[in-house]
Order: sequence, then structure tokens, then C-alpha cells
Amino acid sequence: MALSKVQQRILYSLGQCYQKLNEPYQDKPLKVRISKIAFIELIQQAEFIQKQPRALYKNLELLERKKLIAYIDKKIRLTQKGQRFFNKIEKEVKPFVSIREFWSQSLKSDRGMQTFIER
Repeated sequence: MALSKVQQRILYSLGQCYQKLNEPYQDKPLKVRISKIAFIELIQQAEFIQKQPRALYKNLELLERKKLIAYIDKKIRLTQKGQRFFNKIEKEVKPFVSIREFWSQSLKSDRGMQTFIER
């Protein structure tokens, strides 16, 4: 099943959102859920998906038709199929995130690094 880049980002965003929201409750029988409207507002605040609210709604509807997300009591969630797709995306992205985290740490080297003025 082919998803557009925007749909992949929305799906990945939803998965990451739930991972972070539920992190404090991993050892408890609690789950945090979010409404479609709240999720769209969060995506717009983050600005990594440059779409209008209506376009985001349409993309969410497409993901629902493809059975990657579902609504239970007006709360959005990933289906099992959506969770598998999220895991696939995460597996592809993880090496790049690891590289970014490595380079964002302070670099310590036994070898001297040299700075110079570029002409």
C-alpha cells in the first residue's frame, strides 16, 4: 500500500505522539488518547507538515479508509495495521535519528581537531 509523504508523516506523527503521551504510564493500566481536532492543532503548531486543517482532515480520512487509523469514542488511534506501518517507518528513520543524536552531543576526540579561517 502506497502512502504519500504527507500521509506517512501524519501516521508517524500520531505514533510518536502516543509514544510520548503514554511514556509516563507504561507501568500503569492507563492509556492517553487524543481527539482528531487536538491532533491537527498539534501538527499545525509543529509546522513540519505544511497543510491547512481541511487538507489534514482529508489525509486522516484517507488513512482511516486504508484502515491505518480508527476512531473510538471520538479519539484517534492507530489500528494494528497502522502500528505495523508506523514500526516500519520508525525502523527506516531510526539510523538517521541516531546519527543526528550522535552529532548533537559534544564531540570528544583523542585527536586534535583543527579550526581554520576559510578564504
